[in-house]
Amino acid sequence: MDTPFNPLRLLALCAAVAALMLVVAGCNRQEPVPPGASAAPKTSVGTEIDDTVVTTKVKSALVNDQHMKGLTIMVETRKGTVQLSGFADTQEQMDRAVTVAKSVEGVASVENALKLKQGTATVGNKVDDGIVTAKVKSALISDPGVKSFDIAVATNKGEVQLSGFVDNQMQIDHAVELARGVEGVQGVDNKMSIKK
Repeated sequence: MDTPFNPLRLLALCAAVAALMLVVAGCNRQEPVPPGASAAPKTSVGTEIDDTVVTTKVKSALVNDQHMKGLTIMVETRKGTVQLSGFADTQEQMDRAVTVAKSVEGVASVENALKLKQGTATVGNKVDDGIVTAKVKSALISDPGVKSFDIAVATNKGEVQLSGFVDNQMQIDHAVELARGVEGVQGVDNKMSIKK
């Protein structure tokens, strides 16, 4: 059975491919540690590969779950801890996403950073949010003080949510400051965690 063309799905797929390319490009990149900040605890290559596999399994489980259709949920993993972020339509969807993630082999724990959408978004809202998300990602990538490969960005009606695992509080503060300075951003919801 053919499924109808969905431009939002295509946009999500393109974003996922672009994010994967950025991750691969940044694998060997050494980030400088700002003065006064501590470096993140090191992980082994094996742990990073395991985390990537867990992330992929959780994303696949969410995409294949009937209750999650049409949602874009960001998944980040650090030493088996999975962080779910983005926006959901209902509390039931949020709860289901956590349940699905917990059921995946290799998941040690789940941090729920999902947020409920406020009201119904129009096509114009979705397009504007896509533009805001791209601008925020661009601002993060172009700033050497932020380890942007570790930060996921989602936008709903101008509210930007930043999530993921970063090295220290200085990176969190700087990323939030950069996002607030982007045109079209109505507010910033910080869901980032410091790597342990």
